[in-house]
Amino acid sequence: MTLLTSHSLPTHAGPASAGPRRVLVLGGSGFVGQSFCERWTRLLPSGSTLLVPTRRLAHAQAIRHLPGVVVVQADVHEASALPGLVQGCDAVVNLVAILQGSAAAFEHVHVKLPTQLVAACQAAGVKRLVHVSALGTSPQAPSHYLRSKAAGEAALAPMGQALCILRPSVIFGARDRFLNTFARLQAMAPVVPLAGASSIFQPVWVEDVAQALVHSLIKPGQTPSLLECAGPEVYTLADLVRLAGQWSGHARPILPLPGPLATLQALAMEALPGEPLMSRDNLASLQVPNVASGTLPGLSAIGITPASLQAIGPTYLRAGQGCAAMDALRSRAGRR
Repeated sequence: MTLLTSHSLPTHAGPASAGPRRVLVLGGSGFVGQSFCERWTRLLPSGSTLLVPTRRLAHAQAIRHLPGVVVVQADVHEASALPGLVQGCDAVVNLVAILQGSAAAFEHVHVKLPTQLVAACQAAGVKRLVHVSALGTSPQAPSHYLRSKAAGEAALAPMGQALCILRPSVIFGARDRFLNTFARLQAMAPVVPLAGASSIFQPVWVEDVAQALVHSLIKPGQTPSLLECAGPEVYTLADLVRLAGQWSGHARPILPLPGPLATLQALAMEALPGEPLMSRDNLASLQVPNVASGTLPGLSAIGITPASLQAIGPTYLRAGQGCAAMDALRSRAGRR
C-alpha cells in the first residue's frame, strides 16, 4: 500500500462529537463515499482519521486533500489486503458495489468481499461495521444484483450488534450517474426509448445518505440495525427522465418500451463497449419497486428529514451547474 496524503482535522467550535477515531472506508472515492468523507471531516473533532483504499490513486483526487483523510493504494478484493487495512480501525464503512456484471461478478463484489470483510473485522476487533445495501434485496429477487445484495447482507450477520445496514433507493446528487445521464441523453437524442418506464423509485439525496452514515458511526446505540434510506416522494422512471430533461433545458418525448423491445434494447446495449446504460439484469431489478417498505425504520428514525428531489435536482441539472454547486445545495437545504 502506498500512502498518498494524511492530515489532521481542524479544531471545531463547540463540544467535540463522539465517534470512532480511525475508520476504514471501502469505496470512499465513489459518489456516496466522497459526500461521506466531506461530511465526516466537517463534523468530527481533531484527530479522527478516514482510511480510504483505492486501486488507482487518481480516483481519489476529490478527497485526498480533505483533513483527516488518508488515501492508500490497495485492491480490497485481494485476500491479503483487508487484514492489513482493517488493523487498528475502530469502524469500517463498506460502500463497494456494482450495478452491471455477470452473476460471478456480482458474487465476487457483493458476497465474497463482505464475507472476507467480516473475517478481517472479527480478527482485528472492529467495533462497528456499516454496510450500504439496497432497497428490494431478497434471495427470491428476479435479478442477480438484488439476490447478491441479499446474500451480502446475510454474510455480514456474524458481526451481530456491531453491524448496521443501510438500504437506499436510487441516490441523486450533483455527481450522480442517474439523473445526469438522462439529462445528457436528452441533450443528444430527439426521443427517449425507455425500458421500465412505469417502475417506481423513491430517490434519496446523497447528502442525506452521508449524514445517515455519520450518525450510524457516532451514535450506534441510537441507530437501528437496518435502516431504509428514501426520499419524501415516489416517482416512476418516466417521471424522473422527464424531470431530468425539463430541469436541464432539453426535455424530449419519452417512448415507453414494452417487455420484448425493452429486452432487445438491453441486449443491444450489453453488446456495446464499456459499461452498458441498461442490461437485462437491470431490467429484472426494475420489476421490484425501489421504495421504502414502510415496515422498517427510515431516515426520520435518526432525526433526518430527507430533502426533496424537487428542491435539489433543478439546481445541479440546470445548465452551468454541477459538482461546484454542492456548497450552495447544502446551504439551501439547511445542511451544514
